[in-house]
Amino acid sequence: MKTLPDYLSDLKKGDYLSLARVLTLVENELPGSEEILKSLEINNAVPIIGITGPPGAGKSTLVNALIEQLCKKEVKIAVLAVDPTSPFNLGSLLGDRVRMSAHYNNPYIFIRSIATRGSVGGLSAKIIEMADVMRAADFDYIFIETVGVGQSEIEIAGLADLTLVVLVPEAGDEIQHIKSGLMEIGDAFIVNKADREGADIFAGNLTKMLHQRTKETPVFKTIADKCNGIDGLLKWIENASLDNTDKRQYLYTEKAFKLIQNDRMKDILKTELQKAVAEALDKDDFNLYRFVSLYN
Repeated sequence: MKTLPDYLSDLKKGDYLSLARVLTLVENELPGSEEILKSLEINNAVPIIGITGPPGAGKSTLVNALIEQLCKKEVKIAVLAVDPTSPFNLGSLLGDRVRMSAHYNNPYIFIRSIATRGSVGGLSAKIIEMADVMRAADFDYIFIETVGVGQSEIEIAGLADLTLVVLVPEAGDEIQHIKSGLMEIGDAFIVNKADREGADIFAGNLTKMLHQRTKETPVFKTIADKCNGIDGLLKWIENASLDNTDKRQYLYTEKAFKLIQNDRMKDILKTELQKAVAEALDKDDFNLYRFVSLYN
């Protein structure tokens, strides 16, 4: 059986079996996971690229196109695909694993799916930890694709060095995107499915709106399923500067907050809470605030 030093050594060598095992240990908080996390030699030079946007924008297709082009350059890529957890049965489909099946046997690509575990914005503490495990492995790029089912998408800004917001021409009134917070978090915007009617007008309006920001924010037009426009986006990703002290401090603050929050909630399991609520609801004098006070 492998020891902790063995796992850490194999991570550096790019051993996918060891990486998969360590990710499982961390995701499920199995014995040894905390020690592994504290012993990681994290390579912060490896960029984490967050892909977010509304449902149906083509995020998975865009990730597929990006990694397909990158593989031609023989760089190693990790993909962490985040799928939503059902609020009813607490399960997850993990459908992105199916969409990216064409890349499973590619030695340059490692794909892992993870459920949101109830995090509203799709960024659970486990995702932060698993991303750091991947950063300790032998990768050149790490892509994280967020959920896309109407849940808040903006938490990815607290994890990714670069956040790409994917939109489509028929996304509707741009004001809605400002309200959702997507306009504030994007380092670049992608108008995908740009062969559809209104794409040029939508991209033009988006560019005008982004001129109000203090930093220059590019807008790319892509047709991801045909790999159109991918080269220009990749060139920007490769040349994007990650040397931003303010953002670095923000990222670590957000991650630290999420990890501390998770640690303090560790003894409260949602499945057990659901059972307790079901039992309490049977009582005529049920009061939510008295019920919650039992856990304080």
